[in-house]
Amino acid sequence: MKRNFIKLSAYFTLVTSFAMAQEQEPSKTIEEIVISDTKFAQSKEKSGKIIEKITAKDLENKKGQSLANVLSQVAGVEVNGNQSGTGKNLAYYIRGGRSRQVLIVIDGVPVTDASGIGLQYDLRLLPVEQIESIEIMKGAASTLYGSGAATGLINITLKKAVKKEIEGTAYINLGTQNVANQTKTSAQDFNQGFSVNGTKGRFSYLTSLNSTETKGISEAAGTNFEADNFSRVNIMQKIGIDFSSKINFQAFANYDRLKSAFDGGSFSDEVANISFSEQFRVGFTTKYKYVKGELNFVTGYTNLERKYDTYSSWTSSVDYSYYKSRSLNADLFNKYNFSKQVFLILGTQFQFMDMLEESAYESIKNTQANFNVFDPYATLVYYSNFGLNINAGARINNHNVYGNYTTFNFNPSFNFKTMPLKLISSYSTAYITPSLYQLYSPYGNLTLKPEENTTIEAGFETNLFQNKISFNAVGFYREEENSYDFFTDEVTYESKYINNSSQVIAKGVETNLVLKPVSYFSINGNYTFTQVAEAQSKLIPKHKVNVSFDVDLTKKMHWNTQYQYVESRNDAYFDSITFATVNTVLASYQILNSNISYEVLSNRLSVFTAVTNILDKDFYENIGYSARGRNFKLGINLKF
Repeated sequence: MKRNFIKLSAYFTLVTSFAMAQEQEPSKTIEEIVISDTKFAQSKEKSGKIIEKITAKDLENKKGQSLANVLSQVAGVEVNGNQSGTGKNLAYYIRGGRSRQVLIVIDGVPVTDASGIGLQYDLRLLPVEQIESIEIMKGAASTLYGSGAATGLINITLKKAVKKEIEGTAYINLGTQNVANQTKTSAQDFNQGFSVNGTKGRFSYLTSLNSTETKGISEAAGTNFEADNFSRVNIMQKIGIDFSSKINFQAFANYDRLKSAFDGGSFSDEVANISFSEQFRVGFTTKYKYVKGELNFVTGYTNLERKYDTYSSWTSSVDYSYYKSRSLNADLFNKYNFSKQVFLILGTQFQFMDMLEESAYESIKNTQANFNVFDPYATLVYYSNFGLNINAGARINNHNVYGNYTTFNFNPSFNFKTMPLKLISSYSTAYITPSLYQLYSPYGNLTLKPEENTTIEAGFETNLFQNKISFNAVGFYREEENSYDFFTDEVTYESKYINNSSQVIAKGVETNLVLKPVSYFSINGNYTFTQVAEAQSKLIPKHKVNVSFDVDLTKKMHWNTQYQYVESRNDAYFDSITFATVNTVLASYQILNSNISYEVLSNRLSVFTAVTNILDKDFYENIGYSARGRNFKLGINLKF
């Protein structure tokens, strides 16, 4: 395809950029619903938290972007690796915390990799095409969601069946893969998939298949380094039965597989390193609605296996590492309405995790490396007639290794009746136990104490001129005790995990502004200020800005442009020549992206083109690793 592909992308972008914008039909204001702070649907206006919601329309407007790209544009969220090669590991930073302190929930089920050092879930396993919406709630959320939700919650809802008997969708998009100052014009990024879904009487179903293949970029930065390929396959099956207007049953099964080549580290090329991950997820949700409330039972089981073939320069051979983890979650919770103003949520959650590892150098047996947690919890919600809303709750964590620990949350807010202003505040605690690897590996330490987090936040939200201007700002202060470090004794050279004796303090401000002066044009901008001690600030920018423009050029044509500024960050890398760790400061960078979509056949066929890193900026997202330069993408979406 070569030159024809790049010319077609540029031509489509140029032609549509000059399209005449026209007045759209006035849109009706739809009340926004959120679920993250109560586990039940409620008006966002009554929520005492600033919950950032990414809707299906938002995802539609950001066609061609990965889940990591989309999340990294949210105020207060940094997804490191979203600008790197497709196979680069991702890390999540919210409010100065680390990946292990961010809990990810998919369709009500917490997901994790029990064999990982930090128990973090690999979001590369999930294609954005399977997602219906995302809610991001920042701050400690352990009262409702248990261990792990210390700095934030990413609550993902996957697509559901449509109401008609059958509908099919299919898509294909392809793009270039270049680092800065490269001009390869052939397509090297391929994404395709389809789904069939519908509802027949009381029965609903959804089947989808998605795949991704990417080549063209080396994971490590360097000259003439070999390209590291990435591939992913995702299969999702959902079925639902409405036994009556009161009883509903939904079941799911997911299969996710990814394979990726990876390099030896910063500035270090390697041709023989391969990683392979395979995940099976199954579960179901049952809801029973009665006069005074609703009873829910949500359960999910995950089997995740990872294998790494790694070239060893010491033995001039390829070593292997194999990890397997199993996770079971069962959550029974009930909402009881005492009145329209007061309801109580009572729940009990059970979690089981185990892991095993087999490698050339170490072994961990799952008969030893396992734990279970049994947590009762309660949350009381009160809505007053004069504007005061209160969300307060507590959870007792019963851990088979660490015994009992209590977390709690107090979240008052106030809606003024005489002006469009809501004040919010909260005081919440969180609790994180060490991972199975940190306890039972050769570097494990069974004397590790659980990590404790406390977060205080206060802010406001306002909507002016019939929601044409929306603005919110939140200041936060977070304390972290007993965080985990990897320590090597300089005398004995023995290594193990230890608790950090110093307290970690993070503080900052998150703001978001949305302007919708007319129905067909909007501006969304946010700014995040995060301050942590220098020793804990690795890869966390102190200042970050995102701005997005959305324009309906015509009833069928939409244009979206995003700008992102990320300030300088601290980083470090291992120098394979001096065998020393080198501390460095990564320069700040700016990214400008744009895409245009056009509906060729009403609600049937649409096409889009996208350009990322338009200015072809050269930067490091991680020291010694490649970052993508200017790239083009074309796509077609079909409904049938």
